[in-house]
Amino acid sequence: SSSPGVASVSASLGSMGMLRLFGVSWSWSLAAGLGVYLGTRTWKYFYIAARTAKRDLNGLYVLLRVKMALWRYMGNGSNIPSIFAQTVNLHPNKPALIYEATGETWTFAQLDELSNGVAHWARGQGWVSGDVVALFMESRPLQVALWLGFAKVGVEAALINFNLRHDSLLHCVGVSGSRAIVFGAELADAMLEVRSSLSQSMVRFCTGDLGAEHLASLSAQPLDPMLASAARHPPSPCVPPKGMNDRLFYIYTSGTTGLPKAAIVVHSRYYRIAAFGYFAFRMRPDDIIYDCLPLYHSAGNIMGVGQCLIHGLTVVVKKKFSASRFWEDCIKHNCTVVQYIGEICRYLLSQPVRPAEKDHKVRLAVGNGLRPSVWEAFTERFGVAQIGEFYGATECNCSIANMDGKVGACGFNSRILPNVYPIRLVRVDEDSMELVRNSQGLCVPCRPGEPGLLVGRINQKDPLRRFDGYANQDATRKKIANNVFKKNDSAYISGDVLVMDELGYMYFRDRGGDTFRWRGENVSTTEVEGILSSLLGQTDVAVYGVAVQGVEGKAGMAAIADTTGSFDCSSFLDEVQRALPPYARPVFLRISPQVDTTGTFKIQKTRLQREGYDPRLTTDQIYFLNARAARYEAVNEELYNAIAEGRMSL
Repeated sequence: SSSPGVASVSASLGSMGMLRLFGVSWSWSLAAGLGVYLGTRTWKYFYIAARTAKRDLNGLYVLLRVKMALWRYMGNGSNIPSIFAQTVNLHPNKPALIYEATGETWTFAQLDELSNGVAHWARGQGWVSGDVVALFMESRPLQVALWLGFAKVGVEAALINFNLRHDSLLHCVGVSGSRAIVFGAELADAMLEVRSSLSQSMVRFCTGDLGAEHLASLSAQPLDPMLASAARHPPSPCVPPKGMNDRLFYIYTSGTTGLPKAAIVVHSRYYRIAAFGYFAFRMRPDDIIYDCLPLYHSAGNIMGVGQCLIHGLTVVVKKKFSASRFWEDCIKHNCTVVQYIGEICRYLLSQPVRPAEKDHKVRLAVGNGLRPSVWEAFTERFGVAQIGEFYGATECNCSIANMDGKVGACGFNSRILPNVYPIRLVRVDEDSMELVRNSQGLCVPCRPGEPGLLVGRINQKDPLRRFDGYANQDATRKKIANNVFKKNDSAYISGDVLVMDELGYMYFRDRGGDTFRWRGENVSTTEVEGILSSLLGQTDVAVYGVAVQGVEGKAGMAAIADTTGSFDCSSFLDEVQRALPPYARPVFLRISPQVDTTGTFKIQKTRLQREGYDPRLTTDQIYFLNARAARYEAVNEELYNAIAEGRMSL
């Protein structure tokens, strides 16, 4: 599978390790290892081994710590609520969650009691182990108490993105098979829009301030008084008990194709993501984390809140990210760790310099999508000592982490012991995203410097290698490839193209398939195409991401067929604002007499993408969404230059 040199170093290190294991002295082991090595390969790999041994051993140590803990928890029948119970016993009166918006603090004991109340209330509703309840609210500590309380009685929460509206919202509630929905009062309008389409049997509960007539119009019951009067003692365990391989909750991925998919998060996955973050980035029990990422995603709810539930850290929950308040918040709550997505760091850098930005105690920023150009400017200006960049989709089994601060890398895989962690970059046709196979029908591993698709070998018996997939079986099958590393194996296909350097550091290329990233969210082109097409009476629409100089991710662009010449920008914008969340609205439009929808549609999209929003390359009319003026404006050469030179904000 790997190059002969790598294999020989593995063999020599392996033989050294084996000899040491049997009590042979280091000098003899080293000589033997050297012998095996020289018999097989060049000196280049010694150079690689020397440069990466410390990093790889640290990685191995983190991997073993997480693995041992998982085996221990699986052996004694633990799950996330029982691990949380241990945390509560250790420091009942320590602050667990702080809600930035109000300054309210929940201690571990209070969070435990509130989630017990949720558990008793859920049982009182007649929900049993395996039932699903949707949560649709802006980020706040109550959301954690809700899914945690559900988990105590085996009920699974479906965490719905609070930006969703109309069809996407109905779709997400529908695919989870939810029996009920708990929504925040701040989303009452979104609920009103879908009220008549929701199944009559779906029970609705509202948390927050909403008048009686408003509740009645939504046929919803107020949740807060019910929770206030619920019992606070621990509920009796659920039968059958939930173990580490059972379902905890669902998180929606934007999926590389079509509507969001409900990714299954089992207890062991929740533990694994949180524990990897803790050990890989050397977090400490007295750290205070500033979590301004949404709790419907795994970064905010697992990498962030997971540190509270599993390792007893205090987490400050921010309702929505604010660039101007960011450092003041960190100072106010003595935060030592912050979470980011790449765009957040860029927004912070575009803020005017203020004293607070250097007076904080933040030493570690954890997240993903930080571009190399922004990386150094960020650490320099704000004095943050360590960047903990990681890569890993909610459902994937091939997470990697940058443990030693190598600028721009999202992680690494050992070149000297590549089989310890069975992930690979394999060759792929970048237009069709089809795996390239050799004469034996196996995938072709990439050489350093060659971009490839990240894949991870599946082993359902190993909590680090399992793939739990999605609520939808069909969607799950599409993410699995066979005959990847060897005959008859199976591997998870990430859908992401990365590139590895000769030391094994991995760098993010771009999302393959039909997704692009914008404002920290994944945008599914197929989903947006469907919505725009139906708004325009089933007109042909092609949606794709275009790169804009100096801006993170890709801006959405829609090529729209206008055969009659009657396209109206302002009415289109009104409908788009109603139908799509801000990050999915097309930033650019290209109005064309026709959009080629033959079998070459894929190639056509590549051409459209290449021409981008440059008015000189086409006779089609191009428009730009001026967010400040809230209108689409025709792109002429002057406006094009302003956007390209960063003088026009997107």
